[in-house]
Amino acid sequence: MENEKAVIGALFFILLVVGANFVMYGIVRGATRSKGKGFWETFGNAMNTSTKKKTDEMEELRKKMEELQKGGKEE
Repeated sequence: MENEKAVIGALFFILLVVGANFVMYGIVRGATRSKGKGFWETFGNAMNTSTKKKTDEMEELRKKMEELQKGGKEE
């Protein structure tokens, strides 16, 4: 009798975990399908949020180096 209750409890727990994973999958899939974009495109954009900032910093550094080089040649 107790063995049967343990099996039923284990099955219930497994179904609960599978159900929660299914619900989470649905939430994430719905959130990543904004404006008709695919999952990988949205995911890639989310992971590369700092690309523009790095580009701007490199551009600023390049301009500063050009200014320093021009300043050294004029003297």
